[in-house]
Amino acid sequence: MVKKDRQDPTEASIHTDFKNNMTYGEYLSLDKILAGQNRLSDHHDEMLFIIIHQVSELWMKLILHELKGAIEAIENDELSTAFKMLARVSKTQTQIIQAWDVLSTLTPSEYMQFRDSLGQASGFQSYQYRMIEFALGYKTPHVLKIYEKDKDLHEELKEAYQEPGIYDVAIKALSRAGLPIDKEVLDRDVTETYRKNDSVMQAWLTVYRNVESYWDLYELAEKLVDIEDWLQQWRFRHMKTVERIIGFKQGTGGSSGVGYLKKVLDHRFFPELWDIRTEL
Repeated sequence: MVKKDRQDPTEASIHTDFKNNMTYGEYLSLDKILAGQNRLSDHHDEMLFIIIHQVSELWMKLILHELKGAIEAIENDELSTAFKMLARVSKTQTQIIQAWDVLSTLTPSEYMQFRDSLGQASGFQSYQYRMIEFALGYKTPHVLKIYEKDKDLHEELKEAYQEPGIYDVAIKALSRAGLPIDKEVLDRDVTETYRKNDSVMQAWLTVYRNVESYWDLYELAEKLVDIEDWLQQWRFRHMKTVERIIGFKQGTGGSSGVGYLKKVLDHRFFPELWDIRTEL
């Protein structure tokens, strides 16, 4: 006669506890998350398209969370706290970049089978991506008009648009460290995209030429360069993936597709931190 294996008493206790306590699925709201992949076509590969973009939006939510925390920490001169957050942003960016490798398994003929189902929906409309741009200091007023349809979302974006970006607070940290920064930069309108300034350039050159004296500011600068570097790599992979799948066709939602994506590759969020490489 074969004996039945006795159930581990610890395992039995866990099962009993789950009857009354919160479960893994409940904690993560998996019922809601996993019910959100609603294909609008019968094509198999639309599931890939939906999941890649949903996962990217979740990573963007984390990036925004960390950037907001880092901005606050820098304002409070808690640079070591900001460094941990900014390092996490960079690691998260690598995950979003790798997502393009998965999406690039979608061939042009496969995408065309469900593209019309997207209607006017476009990644160009990602409001979290716009908020990341705002947090990095890239602000153009016409972007807000895209979201006027949703009053609450428009107000949230408008508020983020009016907040200082991470480079604004980094420059003020330079000033608090005794490095001369033009008043017009310190008091600038943060709703406008940052433009490079010679006093900021000279301040960063001082930091890089005297690393031991300004170690925290030097590390802050390198953390910012990491973030911009990874963001540009994300933009490049985005552009090449779109080109691989739809070529130079117009994007959904009326965007210019590859043409627009190539144009934004030329933008620099922290121009002085790149220019000093040549000057050192």
